[in-house]
Amino acid sequence: MYAVIENGSKQYRVAEGDVIEVEKLSAEVGDKVQIDRVLMMGGKTVTVGTPVIEGAQVTAVVEGHGRGDKVIVYKHKKNYHKKQGHRQDFTRLRIDKITAKGQTKAEAKEEAKPKSEAKPKAKAEAKPKTETKAKAKPKAEAEAKPKTETKAKAKPKAKAKAEESTDGA
Repeated sequence: MYAVIENGSKQYRVAEGDVIEVEKLSAEVGDKVQIDRVLMMGGKTVTVGTPVIEGAQVTAVVEGHGRGDKVIVYKHKKNYHKKQGHRQDFTRLRIDKITAKGQTKAEAKEEAKPKSEAKPKAKAEAKPKTETKAKAKPKAEAEAKPKTETKAKAKPKAKAKAEESTDGA
């Protein structure tokens, strides 16, 4: 099962056991954080919220805090140069549990297990393609005939234009 959550005006696709980095949260290392802004849940069936799914929740544990890579901004004009850097603070979360509205722990475990049995698909009977090919051939022949006629008509016109140009000279 997976979920799409919103935290810090950003959206993350998470599954149980994933480690993500979100905007800095005011929680200590080892604290449990519950995220209620679940936009979508997937698994056997996909549930999309309007805008959020009521009662759905993602539980995560804070693994640590840190600062991201330095982003360098270089501004320059005539006789003006300015170099600035920025490092964004983040909180690293490990996703423990994804629960839907009214879902028990047993149902959540069942849904998390992948099915090993594959259902055989029934194949539809294929229709013979000879009928479609037979219909296509007369169309091709019909299209070929007008093309030869137009070429035949075009040649006398060219000769007639050549004769008109010689008559005037």
